[in-house]
Amino acid sequence: MHINLEERISMPGGTQRSTTPRDLAEDPDAWPHAIMTGHPQARVVQALARALGERLKERGLSLRQAATLTGVNRQAIVNLLNGISWPDVVTVSLLEDGLDVALWPGAASPASEKCG
Repeated sequence: MHINLEERISMPGGTQRSTTPRDLAEDPDAWPHAIMTGHPQARVVQALARALGERLKERGLSLRQAATLTGVNRQAIVNLLNGISWPDVVTVSLLEDGLDVALWPGAASPASEKCG
């Protein structure tokens, strides 16, 4: 089986993730409030970063406190907030559960509450 370069780039985990979500914004310095034309997956990460930042601010939590509550490495939280990583489902779920907030765009409660 042969996969050409274009197919590999479009596959999850391909070279497509070598560019950070922040770098896909029209003005990366305005992250997470930058205009994001196209790049729907980067817009999801941007929405996650905004929601997480708002929740931390509302609760007056430091990054260290958030890491302790969620079990997510402090640097992983920093990377998400700064738009320099593509968070995985485990990270998002741990953040939602530990902070008791829906971070995923359009969700009303943490996703794990709906699984059963």
